[in-house]
Amino acid sequence: MNDKMFPRPIRLKFAAERERVVRSAWEGLECLGDWPASRGRRYQAALRCCRDALDGWTPPEKAMRAMIDAAREASILQ
Repeated sequence: MNDKMFPRPIRLKFAAERERVVRSAWEGLECLGDWPASRGRRYQAALRCCRDALDGWTPPEKAMRAMIDAAREASILQ
């Protein structure tokens, strides 16, 4: 399984002094495992899209957008 790079990195604010940068579908999955907020509908969609991107079923751009939507829902997008 090859990692799929996002077109641009996503910056997330997990805590006051803890920022996380997600650059790929694999990093997205790792980040979702440490998710600091509730795991709602958009979180589930991001998890599915990152897995699908790694498997080659969906483009990395879609996984990136799903991560951004989940981060907005959790109010952690920078």
